Amino acid sequence: MNDSLSRLLSRRSVPPRWLGEPGPSAQEIDTLLTAAARVPDHGKLVPWRFILIEGEARGRLGEVLVRAFQADNPDADADKIAAERERFSQAPLVVAVVSRVVPHVKIPEWEQVLSAGAVCMNLLNAATALGYGASWLSGWACFDRRVLDALGLAPNERIAGFVHIGTAREKPTDRDRPNLADIVTRF
Repeated sequence: MNDSLSRLLSRRSVPPRWLGEPGPSAQEIDTLLTAAARVPDHGKLVPWRFILIEGEARGRLGEVLVRAFQADNPDADADKIAAERERFSQAPLVVAVVSRVVPHVKIPEWEQVLSAGAVCMNLLNAATALGYGASWLSGWACFDRRVLDALGLAPNERIAGFVHIGTAREKPTDRDRPNLADIVTRF
């Protein structure tokens, strides 16, 4: 079995708090995004795009989250506010995968949304293949219009997920995986 397949068979999400420097280089980021974009895309609609969040942008996005969070949770304690501020500052690179469904007579919305999900999974797999740890997360920030506006999303765009990428400082233990005998049938 080749090394890439071995890595995929043992792929495990790494919590962002365990991801640190170094992050992917500019060339590696191009490789990651190129691999991520090689997904099924019926009609060549490209119903997704990327927003790279790295460097100081991570802290700026954290401040956007704090303002929105405090507006909705005026009694939040300092620890919760700090957690929101740091949400995107842990991993060196966060890629927001934006789903942008376009009306089409032959290609349903469902297929386009699945294509954006496939982009997220390809991004995780590519990060794993390059030896990085990664985690695909959603959470309230994916659905909050104030956050989406700050990121420049159009009204018809949504976040399919935030993919956090960096060097794993700790290796997570594996979790139970489904037994193939329980989930596979033959027709």
